[in-house]
Amino acid sequence: MSVALFFLTFSFMIPIAFVQSLANIEGIEKVLPFLKPLIERDGVKSVIQGFLPGIALKIFLILLPTILMTMSKIEGYTSLSSLERRSASKYYLFVLVNVFLGSIIAGTAFQQLQAFIQESPTKIPITVGVSIPMKATFFITYIMVDGWAGVAAEILRLVPLIVFHLKNTFLVKTEKDREQAMDAGSLGFATSEPRIQLYFLLGFVYSVVTPILLPFIIVFFAFAFLVFRHQIINVYDQKYESGAAFWPDIHMRIIIGMIISQLLLMGLLSTRDAAYSTPLLIVLPILTIWFHKFCKGRFESAFVKFPLQDAMVKDTLERATEPSLNLKAYLSDSYVHPVFKGGDLEKPQIIDDEENNRLVPTKRTSRRSSKMGSEVSSEHGNR
Repeated sequence: MSVALFFLTFSFMIPIAFVQSLANIEGIEKVLPFLKPLIERDGVKSVIQGFLPGIALKIFLILLPTILMTMSKIEGYTSLSSLERRSASKYYLFVLVNVFLGSIIAGTAFQQLQAFIQESPTKIPITVGVSIPMKATFFITYIMVDGWAGVAAEILRLVPLIVFHLKNTFLVKTEKDREQAMDAGSLGFATSEPRIQLYFLLGFVYSVVTPILLPFIIVFFAFAFLVFRHQIINVYDQKYESGAAFWPDIHMRIIIGMIISQLLLMGLLSTRDAAYSTPLLIVLPILTIWFHKFCKGRFESAFVKFPLQDAMVKDTLERATEPSLNLKAYLSDSYVHPVFKGGDLEKPQIIDDEENNRLVPTKRTSRRSSKMGSEVSSEHGNR
């Protein structure tokens, strides 16, 4: 799957390079000369150079999350949280190479690889640093098309509304079918989190090079905070609680974005009159890597390991409530499908209590329980 991801990432550079060529009016007129009278109009020309590349890039990325999720399932991950974390890592690598680096550097991926192999590694930041300011306009339009329009589509949810009405018209037969059709789903961490990381990277890079891009990113984060906070509290029905298991990956990607921005800044300054100050900036990535190592050693264990204190509390409670519980015998076939069990296995009381008293109920179960409670209270009132 790693080899497949490599070829998928770099083969996708071909349509990305085609998208970037759409912003070049001369290239379109050279390939399609009969469109020259239409393209030379002011309104058409501004749309082609402004919004068409971002819209085309968004269309190319629609099927990508499904492909990456399928690859994560083939790798053997089973839980929803691990699948989304793995898919988010793939998606971030994809947008980093294709959307960011692929948009900055013109040409296909194989041409880039050939150019990078032939030149010395010290000249790679210079090559990229020359192209950074030239692509600021494209990223501004990309933030508006992908970021602003994505947040607006998130609050409107037109596609789920249409899908619900189609299911309600043709597929719904019972109340259970209607409840499943009304399911709002959960927040897709596999796609939304890497997109936000990309905007962090754009903010880091262009905060020094082209600060005019920062207001567009700030507006995106402000609206995204309001919209997704509302959606998570009132709309989505999260299927799991990861216990902040995404934090190590998010922290590492932010650090990667900072290091990339610092390297590109050194490459950009080396092409200007401030070339002598470039060696002084080498200390920035060194300090950033040291900060990542410090945070990893100080905080990561709290997010990837179960707290020992909570484990002791559970063991103490288990000994007090069920002193004769043979946990090893219970776990021997507790995860086996009921069809393959020899007989009915009676659950211990402590396990049954934990299943009936969940600490964090979902919105759907809480709504159902509140509805049942209101019906019982109304029956008592009528009596």
